[in-house]
Amino acid sequence: MASQKRFSLPVALVFLLVLLFVAGAGFKLHHKDCNPSVSRASELSEDSRSMPRKLLRVAVHRTEARESEKPSSGGSALLRGIVQATSDLEMVSMVGDPEQEGGSRPSKSLLAIPVGIKNKAAVDKLVSKFPADRFTVKLIHSDLCEMNGWGDLEWSRRAVHVSALGQTKWWFAKRFLHPDVVAVYDYVFLWDEDVEVDAFDPLRYLDIVKREGLEISQPALDRRSEIHTASRRGDVHRRFYKPAAGWGGGGCDDSSTGPPCAGWVEIMVPVFSRAAWRCSWGMVQNDLVHAWGLDHKLGYCAQGDRTLKVGVVDSEYVLHRGVPTLGGTEGKAAAFRVAVRRRSFAEMQIFNRRWKEAAADDASWTDPYP
Repeated sequence: MASQKRFSLPVALVFLLVLLFVAGAGFKLHHKDCNPSVSRASELSEDSRSMPRKLLRVAVHRTEARESEKPSSGGSALLRGIVQATSDLEMVSMVGDPEQEGGSRPSKSLLAIPVGIKNKAAVDKLVSKFPADRFTVKLIHSDLCEMNGWGDLEWSRRAVHVSALGQTKWWFAKRFLHPDVVAVYDYVFLWDEDVEVDAFDPLRYLDIVKREGLEISQPALDRRSEIHTASRRGDVHRRFYKPAAGWGGGGCDDSSTGPPCAGWVEIMVPVFSRAAWRCSWGMVQNDLVHAWGLDHKLGYCAQGDRTLKVGVVDSEYVLHRGVPTLGGTEGKAAAFRVAVRRRSFAEMQIFNRRWKEAAADDASWTDPYP
């Protein structure tokens, strides 16, 4: 009897260990079903201890290949007919028939402006020039605490307001003007706030742009502007003529086919067609926020010959005051502007370096403007 008791104790322990092992395996299988990607990664790391180096490389390659094959827009879990790949910035009512409302929207363009409360009066005049039935307005606020100061303006309630403290126009553009979000708009006006539009008519401007086939354009800058581009020779100019001394020894003449003599607009008041903006947005770098150097490359997004598809509309011009809006208190403003210019120049060098590196790495790309 005593011997049976001595024998049964180890058997019980073995039986208990078997149960624990089965339970652990069952948990592992259950965990694998819930999160297969984690399971595969853990299995790969565990197996790698005993796998030959060559086989391990093959296993990793196959895992990465399976991950890269996954669709980026919802995957196979969604029906193709239910995926809505694009959107817009239009206000939507919480009542009524949504299908009727969606089908009656007129063709519109988008006006996006970075704003600060100090330039409120100028922005009011600017936005008021753009008809509400033809333009959606998006205000980009760089002074977070002053957003409520715009509520008394008539058009403010129909505008889309986005805010992040101390960020630039191009920082916002990269994050809040994705081509799929603004795909419904014919043209994107990405303008500075310190622009006076007394002599500017946006509808006449678009008529000229469409007639001339311009994919990337800008209104001329009045001669009182900090930098001016007006030639006043007609409705549009696509080529700019400048004495050799004006460009550090390199002038602009009939043989000049690239920026800044041709195929070039400033980045203060650019206007993009839908297709040109999709291309240009892709070129905007996520970490470069001043866009220096981008103006020399915009012609690559002109949907054709940049000497024909990029131009300045002289008969519709604006006055660009060049008023700095970011910079903190008055005492620190001058030093801040120096620091901004220093970073802007550094960004231009970085962008140009990245362009050269990308061109060298992409064997399938042919430069249309060698």
